[in-house]
Amino acid sequence: LYFSAQEGILIFYHIKELQYEMKICADISQPVSSLIFSPDYTSLLLVTDQGTVYSYKPAHSGEAVKLLDTSSSCFLAADFLTPGNNYCVSVTTSGEVQVWALEDGTFLSKLNLGIEVHVT
Repeated sequence: LYFSAQEGILIFYHIKELQYEMKICADISQPVSSLIFSPDYTSLLLVTDQGTVYSYKPAHSGEAVKLLDTSSSCFLAADFLTPGNNYCVSVTTSGEVQVWALEDGTFLSKLNLGIEVHVT
């Protein structure tokens, strides 16, 4: 079980029967609004409400890597673009859908929906 609190710390709980072990995996120092696993569960996106997206690879147990920072564009959400784990898609409140390369955070493409977007 992966969990993140307001402090921006990614925590892993290994639960087996009635016992658990807690491990701090990463500290991004920003409140995390959502955690999204890749379709094959090899990568985890940590999305902050400030518009920063980090990637964490549980098998490598390293630090979370900042992929992109969209803080100036009223960022709403991000997710993996399937199939595969190579791309991420994000959306802004203005209706701009953006595609990013997960390997290095390179901006690849955008599409303007022409409408304001809200999360419900």
